[in-house]
Amino acid sequence: MPTRRQRRVNALLRQALSELLQQDVADPRLDLVTVTGVETSSDLRQAHIYVTFLTNPQDQQESLEALRKATGYVRRQLGQKVYLRYLPELTFHLDSSSETGFRIDSVLDELESSRENMEE
Repeated sequence: MPTRRQRRVNALLRQALSELLQQDVADPRLDLVTVTGVETSSDLRQAHIYVTFLTNPQDQQESLEALRKATGYVRRQLGQKVYLRYLPELTFHLDSSSETGFRIDSVLDELESSRENMEE
């Protein structure tokens, strides 16, 4: 369970990274990126950044690789936006929770439509 300090740092990093990726990164593959979550380690030296892309699944992997290659630039720019004693190492991950949510919604819709068909 994250401490209050971790939660505050997570929120700070999430907001700063979202702004940075929308305004300062010129790579067109990163135009449709959304930072969905940040989890820092207990010593605040590692940060796992969860992102989603509003593109098809093949382009998502390509965009994630572009983001991983730009990690040094992103970290340097982040250091200029936020003040932390130690800026954490950034590790980017593809967040699949939205896809899971869409799948659950579609299954529930199918169940509801099949129930309506059985009632008729």
